[in-house]
Amino acid sequence: MRRILIENARRKKSLKHGGGRRRIGFDEAILAYEQGDMSADDLIALDEALEKLSKEDPPKADLVKLRYFAGMTSDQAAKILGMSPATADRDWAYARSWLRLEITGADQADQG
Repeated sequence: MRRILIENARRKKSLKHGGGRRRIGFDEAILAYEQGDMSADDLIALDEALEKLSKEDPPKADLVKLRYFAGMTSDQAAKILGMSPATADRDWAYARSWLRLEITGADQADQG
């Protein structure tokens, strides 16, 4: 599902389809996703940041994928990943902060 969403977002992002849109932060992306307002740029920015997180800390990236893309609760994701719910909550908080900083940093670099 993630791959389909990303490829569709990349297709929409091409210059032919208005590729110069502004990126938003991770928390805003979650809210937009839940409301169905997520743009192609937002999804691509999230995917790029998630790929970096995958290289640095695969378990946290897997947790984000399960929570964000699969819509699982913290307890469900923790059970699948074989970690305690408390660890999943800590890792989720860390991953959200890390992704927010990564996306915001990418956005500031694009504007500057």
